[in-house]
Amino acid sequence: MFILYKYLITAALVVLISEVAKRSANLGALIASLPIVTLLVLIWLHVEGAAADKITKHAFYTFWYVIPTLPMFLVFPLAYRKFGFWLSLVFVCILTVVLVALWSKLVSYFGIKLF
Repeated sequence: MFILYKYLITAALVVLISEVAKRSANLGALIASLPIVTLLVLIWLHVEGAAADKITKHAFYTFWYVIPTLPMFLVFPLAYRKFGFWLSLVFVCILTVVLVALWSKLVSYFGIKLF
């Protein structure tokens, strides 16, 4: 039963954010930019009894994965105007994968192993 609640709460947040975004792009973006999913994951891990080490590692690695995803938010609006929604979405997904791979290589020189 717990997993059902987990799905419902998580899905409700996504729906709430998309509904707010329909009414106000700025407010929707603000809510979406908050680390709500990460906070939920940390809560679910804790409630389900995950070790503190597992929870802290999740937060630590999330930080390092967020950085290479940020360019997507700048590139998507430019690409969308020029190429439409779906092509732009595919492009920024590919771009993000490439940037994550390059970022992973870069931070590995500092002892941070993402993959």
